[in-house]
Amino acid sequence: MPVVAIINRKGGSGKSTLATHVAGHLASRGVRVMLGDVDQQQSSLAWLRRREAQSLVRPATVVGWATDAKSVLRPPAGITHVVLDTPGGLRGLDLARVVMQADAILIPVCNSSFDRESTVECHAELMTLPRLSSGRCKIGIVGMRLDARTRAGEQLEQWATRRGFHYVGGLRETQTYVRCADQGLTIFDLPQPKLHADLSQWTSITEWLESVWRIPARHDPAPAASLRAPPTGTAAGVPRMATVPGSLLPTRPLGAVDVGRHPGHSPRPSLADRLGGLLGVFKSPP
Repeated sequence: MPVVAIINRKGGSGKSTLATHVAGHLASRGVRVMLGDVDQQQSSLAWLRRREAQSLVRPATVVGWATDAKSVLRPPAGITHVVLDTPGGLRGLDLARVVMQADAILIPVCNSSFDRESTVECHAELMTLPRLSSGRCKIGIVGMRLDARTRAGEQLEQWATRRGFHYVGGLRETQTYVRCADQGLTIFDLPQPKLHADLSQWTSITEWLESVWRIPARHDPAPAASLRAPPTGTAAGVPRMATVPGSLLPTRPLGAVDVGRHPGHSPRPSLADRLGGLLGVFKSPP
C-alpha cells in the first residue's frame, strides 16, 4: 500500500494543505485513500468533518483516521493509498518510524529564510536514515504560498537545486486554498475551467508521486502485532475493532471516534509509539 508522508519540522509550512489536496487528488481519480492525522491539532480530520457536510459527487471518498488510547482498527477493505499528515517538530525516533514505512516524502517549504533553514536540517536528518539513503523512499520539495507576482518560485527552485534537493513543484498563494480549508474541499472538487492555473501547478507533483509509486517497494520488515483478544462488536457500518498492545497506535474511522480525552483514560502514548503503530497498521495485510 503506497504511503506518502508530509513532513516539515516548522509549523505553518502548509503540511495540512498539501496533505488534504494530495488525498483529494487521489479521491478525484477514484482511488480509495486514507488520510491519517497523527498531529495532536487534528487539522486534517477537522477538514474531513467539514468535507462530510458538503454535497459532493465524488468517484471515491477520503477515509479519515484519528488516534485512540486502547484499540486499533484495520483499514477498511479497498483502501489502496495512504496520505499521512505529520506534526511539526518531528525528529529522532518519531521521524524514523514515519520513514520506515513511507514510499514518498513531500516537504512543503515557503520561500523564507526560516523555512529554508528548517528544511535543510530536516532533509539532512532524513538522509541519515537507511530507507532514504538507499533510495527506497524518495523525497520531493514543494514550494508553498508562492507569490505569483514575484520570482519566488524560481528562487526556491534554484535554492533547492543548489542544495541537491529534488524540487517537485510549487503552489501559488491564493485565497482558493483558504476557502477550500474552510469548506472541507480541494481544488479538485471545484469547477475546473476557473482553476486552470492552479491545477496546472499540480501536474508535476502528481506525476512525481505516480512515478515513485510505480517503483516496486522493498519495505522494511516490521514486527507483526499479535492481537490480545478476538474482535469486538461495533456500530453498524463500522469495521470491527480488536485490542492490541498499548505500544501500537490505535486508529478509528472519522465519525466513529471522539478525538478528545475523557476521564479515566490511560496516559496518552508517546508520539513515537502512536506513529509506529499507525504505520504498522497501514502496512499490515488485510
